[in-house]
Amino acid sequence: MRNGLLLVVLCLSGWGAAQTAAAPVDKTVEVAPSPKWVDTGIDLHAGDVVDVSAQATGGGGNLCDPQGSLDMTSAGKRPIDSALPGALIAKLEEKSDAPVFLGAERQLKITEAGHLYLGANLDSSPSCAGKYSVRIHVAPGAANAAASVKSKLANAAEIWMSGQFGTNPQAASSPGSTAVPASDSASGTATAATAAVKPLPVSGAALDAELGKAVQSLPRRVNDEFKNLGDMVNFVLIGSEKQVQDALAAANWHVADTSTPGAVAKAIQMATEKQDYLAMPMSQLYLFGRVQDFGYEMAEPYAMVASRHHFRIWKSTATYNGQPVWAGAGTHDIGFEKDQRNGKVTHKIDPAVDGERDNIGESLEKAGTVRMMSYFTPADPVEESKNATGGGFHSDGRVLVILLQ
Repeated sequence: MRNGLLLVVLCLSGWGAAQTAAAPVDKTVEVAPSPKWVDTGIDLHAGDVVDVSAQATGGGGNLCDPQGSLDMTSAGKRPIDSALPGALIAKLEEKSDAPVFLGAERQLKITEAGHLYLGANLDSSPSCAGKYSVRIHVAPGAANAAASVKSKLANAAEIWMSGQFGTNPQAASSPGSTAVPASDSASGTATAATAAVKPLPVSGAALDAELGKAVQSLPRRVNDEFKNLGDMVNFVLIGSEKQVQDALAAANWHVADTSTPGAVAKAIQMATEKQDYLAMPMSQLYLFGRVQDFGYEMAEPYAMVASRHHFRIWKSTATYNGQPVWAGAGTHDIGFEKDQRNGKVTHKIDPAVDGERDNIGESLEKAGTVRMMSYFTPADPVEESKNATGGGFHSDGRVLVILLQ
């Protein structure tokens, strides 16, 4: 546990002072789906972070969907060919010819000054009814400037204490989420570090036969080098390698370092240089007889040593509409515990693994990289078991299927 304790010691060193945040902007705008753009009246500045959420409103049973619709036809060229017809989109300056997909929810990080316009991904009048009620929250650039090292370390220490001892659960939540009460057993419904990810905008339709067959063919569990069964395969990505890499980068996931020796020393060095180390190495696990193709992780600055969201993905031999199917196993590290294989110290995972599954989906949705999401329940679902190090976990057994833009 010395790595976690080190965070607490560093936290007491007292570096820097937090910056004063500027006042945010909150606004709700109605958008009638059409090829016309709606001026929100919001100026944008470099460093701003814009959070957008939308829902369909109005009468009738055939409401337009801010995610877009597969049922809607398009005679001409839509502003974004890769997005579904009718999807909520934006442009960041009046004469921009590079609109961006928003969908039901997305966060935009502004890199240069502009102005926010909203519209629908249409080339003609829609075949659906209603409007989009769009809530916009802008955190000004000053509020998003890098926090001081002191405040980052303080937050990292709180996250570690929460996961390790079940204290201060709010600190261990993912940004913007709400923590839920702790549970002492692996079969409980939550832990101190489980974030209550809000319901995902998943499709209610069943997967088509081809895709369902591809997901059903995947192994349910990964294993370690000794063939011990480990984490469950709890999500699937569909897209090319470039689509996968671009989507995860847009969602702020970091590729894990592949070299373990010296990782903690590197983290400490970067901390003393007031830099964030967000790419701690992760252990190698196996699926299809080989180690993960990629490992990705996400954490609060300086908390990576003890607490992180992370997953591994493997490219399978299955395809859907000519695109590769990637099997993923995601868990949330929340502290340390004894490795039952060898008695050494290892990471402790949040046993409620569905939270991490949905956190991955939510992060990609916010980044605007999702074309469609759906849950799939295999014929042989994994609902409760132990990972390779002996830590227990539980699940509703569903696999989150994510078709990338």
